[in-house]
Amino acid sequence: MEYTGKIKRRNCHRVLIGHVPVGGDSPVVVQSMTNTDTADVDSTVRQVYELWQAGSEVVRITVNSPEAAAQVGKIREKLDAMGCDVPLVGDFHYNGHKLLAQYPDCAQALAKYRINPGNVGKGSKRDEQFAAMIETAIRYDKPVRIGVNWGSLDQAKMVRMMDENAKRAEPMSSDVLMREALIQSALESAAQAEALGLASDHIIISCKVSNVQDLLLVYRDLASRCEYPLHLGLTEAGMGSKGIVASTAALSLLLQEGIGDTIRVSLTPEPNESRTKEVVVAQEILQTMGIRSFTPLVTACPGCGRTTSTFFQELAQKIQRYLRDQMPVWRKQYPGVETMSVAVMGCVVNGPGESKLANIGISLPGTGEIPVAPVFVDGEKTVTLKGDAIAEEFQAIVEDYVQKNYAEGGKLRQEFKLPDQAKTIPIRAV
Repeated sequence: MEYTGKIKRRNCHRVLIGHVPVGGDSPVVVQSMTNTDTADVDSTVRQVYELWQAGSEVVRITVNSPEAAAQVGKIREKLDAMGCDVPLVGDFHYNGHKLLAQYPDCAQALAKYRINPGNVGKGSKRDEQFAAMIETAIRYDKPVRIGVNWGSLDQAKMVRMMDENAKRAEPMSSDVLMREALIQSALESAAQAEALGLASDHIIISCKVSNVQDLLLVYRDLASRCEYPLHLGLTEAGMGSKGIVASTAALSLLLQEGIGDTIRVSLTPEPNESRTKEVVVAQEILQTMGIRSFTPLVTACPGCGRTTSTFFQELAQKIQRYLRDQMPVWRKQYPGVETMSVAVMGCVVNGPGESKLANIGISLPGTGEIPVAPVFVDGEKTVTLKGDAIAEEFQAIVEDYVQKNYAEGGKLRQEFKLPDQAKTIPIRAV
């Protein structure tokens, strides 16, 4: 099949999480989750706000105790007072039916309930407690995510399926059986929710596992068997590069096939690391695939024997950080700026070429090259920098470009040139 450059999305219902649409023709939504004690209002509000500022469009919070449930309304009020309208999702396990019934402010303040069929209840209580949560969702007009997890699969259902499988003429392998149990648990719970009166456009489904190949198989099968929006995520992805690589491998392949309407990258933070890293990774997966744009991305060469100086690396890092830090403000002031491209290159081999292809690019001198750095704006060389403040001068050029080209929703897309196109400014010698 010829690749046309466009990904054909899977057809599904459109669900509203607060003001954020998921599924249908809506963009793929980035989610995150706090790791604070929800009973601690201030720390939870602070982290939700940070995640929202980083670009998380939906934030899930743990609601696991009466103390936590009692504070959800206050958390919502404080966020609203700060101008943060991000929808909050309540993550319920074991006692969600009680908490939603006993704390109506919590039930009202949340934009969506996350229900795990494996942790709703055991035996005869399972259906009763599941029904109680669905009835609350109907009462407050809230959508639900029926989220099945590999590690908390309904054991009673699994035992029944194993018994039935043993009687088959050609039994399924244990891996196939496990994947089928996940899918059946999600779909049967969704059907049960609809039978109780919850509309199909109030249901999102997820079936999370921690293995890339299993996730691909589960979601491809699940996508072919329902029209609910699907939340993608590799559960317990891990720390650092392992978690990033595993999540990217799994989510990218599914997204390329049009599967997935909302995503979360479930990274384990390093000690004292910001929770916002998982938001950045999720955004960069979508942006590098050309699915959505969130912030201008910097193209930078990896370095080689021609680039023994670390200056180009430091400049690339500084510019990337600067662009991301500006986005909470720029997103409102300069619509479209998220599609801007910036190149910071390290020598004459690919530097000028890559710089010309970007909206703004700088080609820094490599080892033994003349210590000057030509700057290209929309493909044309506008200035050559040298001296001691290349980083500051280039950042100023980027900021000026943004103001001139993206003001009023990008209507002022005028050609940007410095007064003297071949001018050399004595700034920094490299």
